[in-house]
Amino acid sequence: MADAAAAAEADKASVSGPIGISMKMVIVIGVAALVLGLGGAFALFKLMAGGHGGEEAKTEASPAKAESHGEAEHKPAAAETKQGAAKVPGPGVIFDVEPFIVNLADAQEVRYLKLTVKLELDSHEAPDELANRIPQIRDTILVLLTSKDSASIRTTQGKFQLRDEITQRVNSLLPKPAVHTVYFTEFVVQ
Repeated sequence: MADAAAAAEADKASVSGPIGISMKMVIVIGVAALVLGLGGAFALFKLMAGGHGGEEAKTEASPAKAESHGEAEHKPAAAETKQGAAKVPGPGVIFDVEPFIVNLADAQEVRYLKLTVKLELDSHEAPDELANRIPQIRDTILVLLTSKDSASIRTTQGKFQLRDEITQRVNSLLPKPAVHTVYFTEFVVQ
């Protein structure tokens, strides 16, 4: 019986000793891993956001600045070309198109799409040509948007396909293709 009590005390001592040390080590290792993980996630977020957020912030700053100076919401076509186009880092020019609100082609229920489009152009002369063709550009985009259903445009692949179709249709209206890329700055399906 004395041997059993001594063995129980030895087990208790061996269990409490190593467990106390190992729990401290587990906590220290866990905290260190958490700090390193958060630091890595922060660095990754900064790298990913730095490449995309910087360009977007620069292109969005110009129209917001122009609106804050009390300019009219509906500008004439020539004025829109000069003031609505903002330079993009690199060779392109951004051309703003008024937002679209359309009914989608869903048969089961009524769905709406609100879409704001910005066109990146290859040359600095292209905004003049686009400004002269605003009604045709809006018409071709409206016809395209109303032919889509919500299921097809909600996916990432559907958005990329829609972007390519808009680029092709707008370029088909111009004597020389000038639209390099289409950007969606607002995309709401309801």
